Amino acid sequence: MTTNLKSFMTGWIGIFCIAGVAMGNWPEFRGVNGIGVIPDSELPVKWSKTENVAWKVKIKGKGWSSPVVSDGKVFVTVATEDKDGDPRALRVVCLNAKTGTIDWDKKVFAPRGKGIKHPKNSHASATPLVCDGRIYAHFAHMGTACLDLNGQIKWKMNAFKYKPMHGTGSSPVLVGDNLIFNCDAEENPFIAAVNKDTGQVAWKTPRTKTEAKNNFSFCTPAVVEVAGKKQIVSPGSGAVWGYNPLNGKELWRVDYGLGYSVTPRPICGHGMVFVSSGFGDEAVYALRPGGKGNVTDSHVAWKFAKDGPKSPTPLLIGHELYIVEDGGKITCLDALTGTLHWQERIKGAYSASPVSDGKKIYITSEKGLVTVIKTGKTFNKLAENDMEEKTYATPAIDKNGLIIRTETTLYRIEKK
Repeated sequence: MTTNLKSFMTGWIGIFCIAGVAMGNWPEFRGVNGIGVIPDSELPVKWSKTENVAWKVKIKGKGWSSPVVSDGKVFVTVATEDKDGDPRALRVVCLNAKTGTIDWDKKVFAPRGKGIKHPKNSHASATPLVCDGRIYAHFAHMGTACLDLNGQIKWKMNAFKYKPMHGTGSSPVLVGDNLIFNCDAEENPFIAAVNKDTGQVAWKTPRTKTEAKNNFSFCTPAVVEVAGKKQIVSPGSGAVWGYNPLNGKELWRVDYGLGYSVTPRPICGHGMVFVSSGFGDEAVYALRPGGKGNVTDSHVAWKFAKDGPKSPTPLLIGHELYIVEDGGKITCLDALTGTLHWQERIKGAYSASPVSDGKKIYITSEKGLVTVIKTGKTFNKLAENDMEEKTYATPAIDKNGLIIRTETTLYRIEKK
């Protein structure tokens, strides 16, 4: 870890989503530890179809999983569909991060029957995870698989049978020997873990009942350290829970009313966890992880009760928390107190989460417009860059390159 990165991450409570992965990689949804930031990068402010485009590659099939980067390779998951839009094959694609050359394209599953998805979703929306020479590709109810970096399948499993409301969503996290993911279907939602080496089920924990009228959600958990022990922080409909990653035991919960279809991932820093309550009761909560049982009355530090994000995950840089609301309203709060610094609106609607090199923030609209703003307590828009194609995927950062996935194409944006 570089000195700058050590300094940047000071103040974060311990987050251990990936163990033993080089800090220069982007190995899971929103990068190292899910923070969405690589502060040592020098990303371009502006680009066009020809300027600052290192490469662009057409990707066969559909998928809104985000790209991940490890050991000089870029990985994405895709789904090919039949004429009725049902999944025909679920695949993992590996590209050379420097050149964009496709190294391999591996079929992992061939599901049968009708798939379930929303117009803004896909059959390959969960972002893969890379750790210690293994790729974990998660396709929710359709199955989970482990591959090596050459595309050889180590194991596959599809032990969890459930009907998601709008298809795939939650990406996995890794804690010790357990690969953990949310399974928040409309009926009987749960969180589960499988062994990372074998794919065998390690545990399965049903969600406790909440006030939410809709059970389905699509959130990726986070991992924090509380009193020297790792915990899973896992938002779902009506509440956010803390779990023991070894056995799935529920440790604590914070209720947030009727919120459902929760998608933004928890963000951790300054001894707190920042969560969004999704649709129906849009708000951002800063809570102190830990405690026992229902800690709603004792562990909420502050609440921002308007203009919360339904889809994009917030971004924490230093003491500033940046929130991208789905309709294009951008809010900057003091992370310690919830005090408003500024609020502005940018063009477009938003599903992808913002990412940053520590100095600039990149915000990608559903139509592919990437707005670049400067970090800080005042709003400063630097540029707009139009990819001219639909995109819901969160970009990845690889050293000084921004990896952007549109509906048909993968791009590497980098200063030339």
